[in-house]
This record gives sequence, structure tokens and C-alpha cells, in this order.
Amino acid sequence: MKRLIWLLAAAPILAALPDTEIRRVLDDQLTAWNRGDIPAFMQGYDESEATTFVSSTVTKGHAQVLANYIKRYPTRDNMGTLTFSNLEIRPLGAEYAVVIGRFHLERTAKGGGEASGIFTLIFHRTGKGWKIIMDHTS
Repeated sequence: MKRLIWLLAAAPILAALPDTEIRRVLDDQLTAWNRGDIPAFMQGYDESEATTFVSSTVTKGHAQVLANYIKRYPTRDNMGTLTFSNLEIRPLGAEYAVVIGRFHLERTAKGGGEASGIFTLIFHRTGKGWKIIMDHTS
């Protein structure tokens, strides 16, 4: 009986862990981006050839996604200041989760002007923690 009570008490805490861990990944990405560190930002992505980024084109592979970020945001002015909002995290079983949210990039006109949009991220629990395996940003 004590075991059952403990399991019932612990269930909400255990269920919240993926949410907390995924939010930590996203917070770490924001911190890295806002200090101008794209390689550290990319640590939130699974370091795999299967990692996929979808926007106006489809890019496959962690190394290629990283290269595209570096090409598109070559300076701190181009990177600006990134914020996320309206985050909704939905578990898809024990090993996967989907995140829907909005991004806003505050930049000077010289840096490319302000930009914002919506993203959907698919996270997978790996041996190195929760990692993005698919990113669809528009």
C-alpha cells in the first residue's frame, strides 16, 4: 500500500521531467544564441545524419544544419537577440515529445531587421538527454 501511495505521489513529478528537461534545452539554446555561439546552440540538436531542418528547403544532417546556420547568421548583428514564446510541450510516449512555439529575432536594420515565426520541434530522448531530431520553422 505504501508503494502505491508513493507511486501516485511521484507520478506528477516523473511526468513533468521531460517538460523540465526540454525547457532546459531550449533555454540553453537561447543563451548560446544570444551570446553569438551557434555551435553551442546546435548542441540542442541530435548529432546525427538523420537530424532534419525544414523551412523553405529540407536540410538533413547535423553538420549541414550547423553549416547553414553559420552561413545565414555570419555576424552578431545578423543573429540579433532570440526569444521563444507560447511554448507547448506534448509528450509522445516516453522517448519522444513535440514542441510548438513562436520565435522572435530582434535585429537592427543592418542585421537584417526583425523576424518572427512559428516552429515545431520533435525531441527524442537520447543517451545524451533530450535532443531535437526535426525542426520545422516558418
